[in-house]
Amino acid sequence: MHITPITRRVAAAAGLAATLLAIAAPTARAADDVPGLIAVGNDYKQFLSAHADGVQIYTCTATTEGAGWLLTAPRATLRDRKGNEIGTHFAGPTWQAADGSAVVGRRVDGVTVDPTAIQWLLLEARSTTAGPDGSQLTGTAYIQRTATVGGLPPAADECTPATVGDTAEVPYEADYHFWTAKPGSRP
Repeated sequence: MHITPITRRVAAAAGLAATLLAIAAPTARAADDVPGLIAVGNDYKQFLSAHADGVQIYTCTATTEGAGWLLTAPRATLRDRKGNEIGTHFAGPTWQAADGSAVVGRRVDGVTVDPTAIQWLLLEARSTTAGPDGSQLTGTAYIQRTATVGGLPPAADECTPATVGDTAEVPYEADYHFWTAKPGSRP
């Protein structure tokens, strides 16, 4: 990865941001306490929740207006309520459990709950695969992203025609809720 002065400034700020987030992290809202646009229907039940901490990776990209930040991928560790690592989150968007099973999502809708953080999202499962050690995520129908902190792209003026190709890794946290169809339901 090409590390630029922008990335170094973001990385320096990340240390301070991580400390502040750890001190003042908001209490996560329940997965069923979400705006209607990202609610999951009654034919589904939540089977897994994970807290993610990582980065949203942006690339300065040429546009018809000059240049702008484009989300390239997330990179995050997924943890259970006790803080144990249970998986990863990366480009696709993809979530992979420790057993190797994975789900790739497609955005359904999103809402801005906190203007200083990335949106809360509802994603539907586009594909799932079993892993070498299990199939924890293969029943996933929907994924919700809630309780977001940080992750917004760098300032627009930091992406110019002269900096096209530069990348920035912006710290973020979120809760991910995985939903499956209830037995006997007709989703």
